[in-house]
Amino acid sequence: MPDGLPRLQGDGFVLRPWRGDDLDALLRHANDAAVSRGLRDRFPFPYTREDGEAFLGGRILAPSTLSLAIEIDGAACGSIGALPGVAERAHAAELGYWLGRAYWGQGWMSRVVALFAPWAMDELRLFRLQAEVLAFNEGSARVLLGNGFVEEGTARAAVFKRGQLHDLRRFARVRDRLP
Repeated sequence: MPDGLPRLQGDGFVLRPWRGDDLDALLRHANDAAVSRGLRDRFPFPYTREDGEAFLGGRILAPSTLSLAIEIDGAACGSIGALPGVAERAHAAELGYWLGRAYWGQGWMSRVVALFAPWAMDELRLFRLQAEVLAFNEGSARVLLGNGFVEEGTARAAVFKRGQLHDLRRFARVRDRLP
């Protein structure tokens, strides 16, 4: 993960770098089949202590990934990040996020994305921030649509996860010039 990551204050939450002492909170929220079902397989279920240590040790995400913990009520309970493209795609990044189930349905992720997306686009000097969502994940689609992302299309039968084929919806937030 890049050095010098910020601490961003939101409405009832903080986005900050992950710390070694986040391990117990990470395990509490990440070891949930419902959380992992919509994420890439590098986010496993069950989510073990070894998985958490590997993540916090920087051995899971690409080194160029900008990844921040979502802290609510004084403890990490999710994550949000952006993976910048390379070469001719360096003007774009892929957005990813997850939140512990205890915080679902309360508007937290909408507020987190509202803070993170414009900040990441400015910080990384992006013209495009995109996200892919498994078709069944209507909550995540609503978060993106409510934060200025436009649905661009669906890749049919694009993901095979836990024995089932899933369609993959793509969303993007774009701008034609840097601030």
